[in-house]
Amino acid sequence: MRITRSTPPAIPAGALGPGPQPVLPASGGLLLRPWEAPDAPAFFGAYRDPAIQHWHTRQPLSVEQVLEWFDGYRQAWAGETAASWAVTRGGGEVWGRVALSQMDLDDGVAACAYWVLPAARGAGVATRALTALSEWALGEAGFHRLYLDHSTRNNASCRVAVKSGFVLEGTQRSAAVHSDGRHDMHLHARVRGDDSPV
Repeated sequence: MRITRSTPPAIPAGALGPGPQPVLPASGGLLLRPWEAPDAPAFFGAYRDPAIQHWHTRQPLSVEQVLEWFDGYRQAWAGETAASWAVTRGGGEVWGRVALSQMDLDDGVAACAYWVLPAARGAGVATRALTALSEWALGEAGFHRLYLDHSTRNNASCRVAVKSGFVLEGTQRSAAVHSDGRHDMHLHARVRGDDSPV
């Protein structure tokens, strides 16, 4: 059944998915690009890291499953429902992941997520990647609002969100499960027109 809306979509259907997923430069020599098959071992290795395992309960079981996830990422981009980028050093070595999910083109809203490999932590990689993704999404892509959540106990993720221009909007009680049980979650958002992060 087709639903009629009284307002035009923020982003017309077909504005993103039919074209290639963009490659996005970020400051400090970072490049966000779609995942490629040779990245699968690095991606799988990331989920062997205790911190990533703790905060991300959905984990691949093998390199072969990672390749299935990559195929799912391509399908999600084509279907305009989600997008995932490898955060790389100049397009080569993988340092992390940044993603949009729950993409609602009608309302122009999407969720953000990110992780960084241990060797790249503490150097602003997640902040630079999330900032670059946000500026593309709120600019050229046409989204109006981006949001993310993280455990109230995940101080590093909170710092990334704030430094990337995501304003803390509140606390969602007992909203997510991590490896040690239920956590309250901070909700952050960045809206088109907000000041860009310094």
